[in-house]
Amino acid sequence: MLEGWLCGAASARANGYWFCDFDEDLCGWDLRTISALKWRVWNQANISLSDPLKGPGRDHSTNTVSGNFIYVTKPDNWTTLTADWSSFHSPLLEPTNSTHPCKMVMYTHQFGPRCGGLSVLVAGEQIYPVWERAGSLGDLWVRAEVDFVINSTFQILFVAAIRDREYGGIAIDNIMLSPGCRRSDGKPPKPSWPKPPSHPCTDQLGLYCDFHKDCSRAEDEAQCGDFSYAQGSSGWTDTSIGSQGWMLTTTDTGERYLSIVAAPGHQLTEAQMRTPLLGPSGPACSLSFSYRLIGRNPHIGSVALGVVDSVLGHQPKLWEFSGRTSESAGDWQTQMVYVGVRSHRFQLEFSARTNQLSSESQIAVKDVHFVSCHADYIPSTPTGLSCNFENDLCSWYQDQTDNYDWTQRTGMDHTISVGSSMVVEMWTPSLRGLSGRLLSFPQPATTEKHCLSFFYKLYGPHTGGLNVKLLHADGAEELLCAQLGAHGNKWHEGLCLVSSPLNSYQLVFEAQRLAFDGLVAIDDITFVPGLCSLANMCSFEGQDCGYSSSGAGLWVHQRAGAGNGPETDHTLETKNGFYMVVNTGPDVFPQGRVAILTSPLHTGITRMQCVQFWYHIRGQDSGSLSVYVKHGSEKREKVFTSDISQEDTWRHGHANISSSGNFQMEFEVTGAGGDGTFIAIDDVIFSVQSCAAKGAVCDLEHGLCDWSNTQNSSRDQLDWEVTTASQESRLPTPQEDHSLKTDKGHFLFLPSTPRTPASSKAWLSSPHLPPTHLSCLRFWLYKHGSFGKLRVLRLAFELEHELFTAVEGESSDWARHDINITSQEEFQIIFEGITGSEGVLALDDIELREGMSCSEIITPPPTASPPSNAGGITASIIVAMMLLGSFVAILYFYLRVRQRIKAGLDGPSDVTYEQDSRQAHESTSQSQIYVYDIGPGNEMYAEGSEGTS
Repeated sequence: MLEGWLCGAASARANGYWFCDFDEDLCGWDLRTISALKWRVWNQANISLSDPLKGPGRDHSTNTVSGNFIYVTKPDNWTTLTADWSSFHSPLLEPTNSTHPCKMVMYTHQFGPRCGGLSVLVAGEQIYPVWERAGSLGDLWVRAEVDFVINSTFQILFVAAIRDREYGGIAIDNIMLSPGCRRSDGKPPKPSWPKPPSHPCTDQLGLYCDFHKDCSRAEDEAQCGDFSYAQGSSGWTDTSIGSQGWMLTTTDTGERYLSIVAAPGHQLTEAQMRTPLLGPSGPACSLSFSYRLIGRNPHIGSVALGVVDSVLGHQPKLWEFSGRTSESAGDWQTQMVYVGVRSHRFQLEFSARTNQLSSESQIAVKDVHFVSCHADYIPSTPTGLSCNFENDLCSWYQDQTDNYDWTQRTGMDHTISVGSSMVVEMWTPSLRGLSGRLLSFPQPATTEKHCLSFFYKLYGPHTGGLNVKLLHADGAEELLCAQLGAHGNKWHEGLCLVSSPLNSYQLVFEAQRLAFDGLVAIDDITFVPGLCSLANMCSFEGQDCGYSSSGAGLWVHQRAGAGNGPETDHTLETKNGFYMVVNTGPDVFPQGRVAILTSPLHTGITRMQCVQFWYHIRGQDSGSLSVYVKHGSEKREKVFTSDISQEDTWRHGHANISSSGNFQMEFEVTGAGGDGTFIAIDDVIFSVQSCAAKGAVCDLEHGLCDWSNTQNSSRDQLDWEVTTASQESRLPTPQEDHSLKTDKGHFLFLPSTPRTPASSKAWLSSPHLPPTHLSCLRFWLYKHGSFGKLRVLRLAFELEHELFTAVEGESSDWARHDINITSQEEFQIIFEGITGSEGVLALDDIELREGMSCSEIITPPPTASPPSNAGGITASIIVAMMLLGSFVAILYFYLRVRQRIKAGLDGPSDVTYEQDSRQAHESTSQSQIYVYDIGPGNEMYAEGSEGTS
């Protein structure tokens, strides 16, 4: 190291050093070059004082805009880059040796995408590089040292590479040569230029390092960083700017490895080394290498592998390790890292930092190999796109242009519960960005339709969504199906019909992240020719699910806002969603005309099932919607009808259906001749249970009954979610539900965690309810910790009327709340949860009774939890004691009555008898019950009591 060099130019020259800050002259450096691109002496004031993307901003010598430096970039008057390199050189220097070394120190500024790199070469009897630093290093001056031990006269040659990009350039300042760098008056030798690689490599630069041997002796792949080649390790270039760097070492046995050593920089940054530009790469591309971190300290440091995209810049790290692999030199650790598809040229980068540089510790990498990386290589798999993810990803791979990756997780799969599935856990701290995509290998064009079936899970109060897309060869994307928001902690089947793409294509599973509490999972993908079987749920997102239109009118599969129809769909509650709609205006659908939407054929069912759907009727005289079950070719059974119209409102409809034979559902619209009218349906769902009876208790064991979460972002940000205590391990919940009083029972809950902002809202909505002179809402509420707030609202004509509020205070076990409600207009009940800092709200056994007060409801006896053996023994003893006590009491009563009867027969007495007015108070628990009377003006009258469940 050269000490005290920057104490000033005068002192440097006085000590025999050759120092140049370019403020007075060029100090003997020659900027002449045969390239059209020239180095020039500049200062920032001459370049720009207003544009931060032009020039280094200041010189290094004086740290001012008036200080000089030499600089090269694409000239402003060049529309295209006519030359992509430039050079300058030193005067002729005397030969050097180890006793009279020549050392050079300089500061470089390599900034912006125009910066391709900077090299220092020796021009003696041969021309060869001795130092290089590729790419952009950021908006800063970086110190560098170069040693020259040359046995002939030579010149120092600087070569800069400039790209035809938006901004940036390369600057050099403060070049200092040691006294061992002596000028020569002799004649320079005629150097021999290095031989270029053989044809066609010199003609097509894109063939260099593309993972395919294009040259006869593989010269195009020989120095790309793959240790399989003799010069492969030399393809890694140290790009460190700090006090640590990478160095290539070859041992006496011929082993080559790259390790961390001291470097001349001043910044406390990681050591970095990069490959040349590689690729593009294919979907099977991986990097294999060995590494070790050895030393006495268990925290040696860290090492990581990353990607620098030539267009997109630095990408998220692919792999990292910190700590120690062993205490002393021993076995190397082998690692395989997935690189995946990279559509642009890119560089791989190893970055590392050791906590202490010493001879007793080491961070090193060796045996680097590119595995199956050529862009055209598509491995064949026996199952095609079908995959259960038990062993690997089959014919699927991670998209490298998204924000995060899917994870193969064991212990949560659809097939065998303990197997594997592909998961995105939104609460993972390392996740960044909005979407993660899983792509299929490219598929050839086909004339056949295919069915993509899979199982998915969307779980959590803020889980986001899942999109399935078709990616065409030209980059265009087509939505096949979509789901959004909480779907419960269980697996659902998804079916997407893939029509006949005319060109090659890929399938995409896209997880959408909205916040930090939830997960998206997929499993058991199958992809087979033919139509899909009938799905239990159709949201009409991207497809019509096989529904067909007939009659005088036309049902249209339409995006929200694309024509006469609802402004938003029901599934996503956005203008990007789809639904089925009939324009019932008189110009296209006169009064009395009929349009029928017919489902695909359903298999006969042996017991009652429930069909649920959402419908939207808008405008005066819009017509009516009727729903039929069609048995065979003739017989139809009406199961639902409505002609209620209200502005911009989706309504919930349901009906019980049964058919011993195959059947179809028909949604029939009859026009009434109103202007600007329409009728739409969305989210048709078939469930194996019958529909919830009117006024029945919703115990959540088979779903939300008629209640639903809203996806309207103007209303709320979160969802109420259904789970059980036994299924949930990450979010706070009650230890058991209220209905079954076990950890297997279901309930609705809204957790408050540090990952979710406080005061975030979740709305759970009832169906639209008719005006009522008196109705009762009964529910059970659990609250724990800093849970925030629960409000129960009556929503009528978009106006909120608060019926009940539970605020933070004492936590409580399950407590029943009764609210008597009156309303002179149609309304909905809303459970509005508002998050706190850390706690949970939970709901169970929700009941809405129309036409009666809560005091009129006969409460059934409580459901006792299954007793343990110990409890059974204890209960048996108590029952036996109670029976014995009862026998003694009856015997005593009998004897006393007999005595009194006898006394009565003997004569009159002054003893009187009164019926005991006290009622026995029996309870199996100490649950709280609260009753609220809500009058026409929404006044609240509350009465609290200890009561039974």
